[in-house]
Amino acid sequence: MSMTYHEQLDRKNTLKLRELQAELPAFAGDFFRAMEIKKATNTRRNYAYDLSTFFYFLKTTNPYFKDKDIHTLPVSILDMIQPVDIEEYLSFLTYYEKDGQLYQNHEEGKARKLATLNTFFGYFHKKEMIEKNAPSVVDVPRVKEKNIIRLDANEVAQLIDNIESGEKLTKQQKVWHDRNKLRDLAIVVTLLGTGVRVTELVGLDISDLDFDNGAMRVIRKGGNEDIVYFGEEVEEMLRNYLDERLLMEPEPGNENALFISQRNTRITVRSVERLVKKYASTATVKKITPHKLRSTYGTTLYQETGDIYLVADVLGHKNVNTTRKHYAAMKEENKRKAARIVQLREKE
Repeated sequence: MSMTYHEQLDRKNTLKLRELQAELPAFAGDFFRAMEIKKATNTRRNYAYDLSTFFYFLKTTNPYFKDKDIHTLPVSILDMIQPVDIEEYLSFLTYYEKDGQLYQNHEEGKARKLATLNTFFGYFHKKEMIEKNAPSVVDVPRVKEKNIIRLDANEVAQLIDNIESGEKLTKQQKVWHDRNKLRDLAIVVTLLGTGVRVTELVGLDISDLDFDNGAMRVIRKGGNEDIVYFGEEVEEMLRNYLDERLLMEPEPGNENALFISQRNTRITVRSVERLVKKYASTATVKKITPHKLRSTYGTTLYQETGDIYLVADVLGHKNVNTTRKHYAAMKEENKRKAARIVQLREKE
């Protein structure tokens, strides 16, 4: 039976989650079962990664845990963990080695892992299975706000022109460009013209397109279904590519996928990231990713409408504060506009 992209992803995440849970205390199973009703499989898998790192830290740095079988630890062990242990863990995360590989975490990664512990301990504390939640009293690492990188209007136009013409590509790149131009145009213009996430884009099936209403069905983060509307430019590129796509014969299981790779399978997130990077390098010196194209759409939409709630809705943000990052990215431009608007004396 053919599965959708998101069904395949859920299966992959579920299998990985089971594998990771084998490295965790058995009582963690209660936590993950409780999370099933409110967290997507990808989120639960990330929780499992973070928790496996925490128990690896305890096993390798805390003498008490050195000779213990992590899987057989009782839930009461969480009450032995003190806030200072959590702070040591955050310090450990800066650089650590596991299975011969060096890992590094900046403040953002540390903050996420602390949030995972807070949720984990909080679950058992709420169920009155432990007496305290040590991570809840540890200060969250301060994450520095980063300027949002996005394309200017002239860079957007140049990017699309370069995909159409193949200019500035190497001789080898042009070989692939000739074969994939319509697909690549449809991908980049869809990202720029709708603001969908790259995972939402690669998950599109042909049946998700509704040209009668200028809309597409996407599966958002968390598994929620949503309708995204597109304009004439996106429609033109999608129609051009679809004429070519309907003549293809994808590998079994990929028959419904909209965007197809050279291997005749559904295109991957990694492949889209590579093609965006390739084409963007011909139009700008900025480091552009699919997410930067999403930011470009968000800031452009806000500039045109001034409606932060509309931008949040269209981008599929559950929290409007996430969207305010797009607003923050335009502060300098707004300041320049203010300087031009205010006149102290009338010009003669």
